[in-house]
Amino acid sequence: MEILSEEIYQIKNFISSLNSDKDSIIVVEGKKDEFALKSLGYKHNIVQFHSLSGLTNFVDFASTYKNVILLFDSDHKGKSLTRKIIERLERRTRVDLSHKRRLTQITRGKIHTIEELSLYEKYLIEY
Repeated sequence: MEILSEEIYQIKNFISSLNSDKDSIIVVEGKKDEFALKSLGYKHNIVQFHSLSGLTNFVDFASTYKNVILLFDSDHKGKSLTRKIIERLERRTRVDLSHKRRLTQITRGKIHTIEELSLYEKYLIEY
């Protein structure tokens, strides 16, 4: 996969913007997704959806936050979970999908899972 210097620059800015957003909670599907974000320099807590034992527990937990940033995969499972979460949280808290859309734009659709972001790690170190 060819990675352009503009992508590297934008990924670096993306992680910086996530680090500066202290009023939100970031939610990923699992361990590998969390590891990928941390390997790129994300410094705050990340919630793994699968660690909360189901949708009801997740909704109860997430509704205590002002803003929930969902970074789920672009596969069928990730899209389905996103729809279900939005339906359940729509009147309780704000669900932010803008960061996921931004990642898709930055990577030009090459990245379908959050864990694939770890491919950028070696380039960020060199950048």
